[in-house]
Amino acid sequence: MEATGTDEVEKIKSKFMSAWHNMKYSWVLKTKTYFSRNSPVFLLGKCYHFKSEGEYRALPLFQSYSAGSNLDKINTEISGNVEEFRKDFISRIWLTYREEFPQIKGSALTTDCGWGCTLRTGQMLLAQGLMLHFLGRAWVWPEALDMDSDSESWTSHTVRKLTASFEASLTAERDPKILPQPQTQPQRGTRRNWDVNERRNEAYHRKIISWFGDSPLAAFGLHQLIEYGKKSGKMAGDWYGPAVVAHILRKAVEEAKDPELQGVTVYVAQDCTVYSSDVIDRQCSFMDSGKAGTKAVIILVPVRLGGERTNTDYLEFVKGILSLEYCVGIIGGRPKQSYYFAGFQDDSLIYMDPHYCQSFVDVSIKDFPLESFHCPSPKKMSFKKMDPSCTIGFYCRTVQDFEKASEEITKMLKSSSKEKYPLFTFVKGHSKDYDFASSPLHEENDLFSEDEKKRLKRFSTEEFVLL
Repeated sequence: MEATGTDEVEKIKSKFMSAWHNMKYSWVLKTKTYFSRNSPVFLLGKCYHFKSEGEYRALPLFQSYSAGSNLDKINTEISGNVEEFRKDFISRIWLTYREEFPQIKGSALTTDCGWGCTLRTGQMLLAQGLMLHFLGRAWVWPEALDMDSDSESWTSHTVRKLTASFEASLTAERDPKILPQPQTQPQRGTRRNWDVNERRNEAYHRKIISWFGDSPLAAFGLHQLIEYGKKSGKMAGDWYGPAVVAHILRKAVEEAKDPELQGVTVYVAQDCTVYSSDVIDRQCSFMDSGKAGTKAVIILVPVRLGGERTNTDYLEFVKGILSLEYCVGIIGGRPKQSYYFAGFQDDSLIYMDPHYCQSFVDVSIKDFPLESFHCPSPKKMSFKKMDPSCTIGFYCRTVQDFEKASEEITKMLKSSSKEKYPLFTFVKGHSKDYDFASSPLHEENDLFSEDEKKRLKRFSTEEFVLL
């Protein structure tokens, strides 16, 4: 009888906490976001204009909102209008608070509500890198504009309201009706290959999401990330800063066993410095199978955009970074809240918010529901409100891509820096050439070297507390 009574108390407690989390974190999708029809919108390297009527013209990136900027003009093709933007945004993988997932080892926690937001934003950044690797930047989810409104993750009324009101939320009056672009249909001889590619892309779409599932077996799931975090002194329920998350993601990718992930590696900049030879060594390292092959690399750069507050002098640089197609976003936020920044319009950043509590989804089940992993509502925030502590991410498929990216970003860094020293630097050679201990690719008994532990401890004391 006593055991039964205890079980009943736990069930009531669980239901109460579930109701509390849903009430506390349900506001995320219910606030309306306003966009201007008169300014271009950038999303992870793609440019959209909500006045566009099929005009795919070159647009100097900083022409209309950065008069007098010293940054080089970057010609960017407009990718489409509001409908294309919505499709692209919704196709990004959205990872949020979850509840009622399997208990985290070493704790009684079955939810990350209130403490796991930076880990979630780190997951979103890594997920974007993997999408570039397996699907390419042009891929969009075919069902992006037709999400299942019966999903228990949000009410059908909320979904209908969000999707129907997106264009109505634009600040200017509607333009005349935009004529649809003619759809290019595959020829009969290529139809079969087109269907094969569609099935392949959908398989990778699901596989990428499954790697971030909330179970101990998921390679980049919360349970695994917590285990790697323990090596740096972090426990489930603690707060994690953007720099610490960057190192945890690197370890998670290094330790991933799935053969599909052997062609990807992660490099974390040391003290705001990217050592080119260290990056190239990672790209040219051997696969677990013993075969040589060039790996794609995701480069993570922890930085501070100022002291206690973000320095607005960095605004143009952040815009420039988010305008690059090999940018995979920024792990950042405002004080006490972590967001995944993926784009901008004018002086406002566009982001995905992990502070929305959803129910556990078992990604091991065939045809598991995808709707709760895609966000129907973009959010905007003034750059001035951004916390200075953040981690910037890039994806380079080949060594040549890395060399091109480092050259382009270096130009941005030099032209955007009014001080003697840029925000971060690319340096030729290895870190050991400059008397820094290079991070080992793998250690038998400890996932973090002593040098990394010291660095992570320092990051932990410097970064802001996240809720």
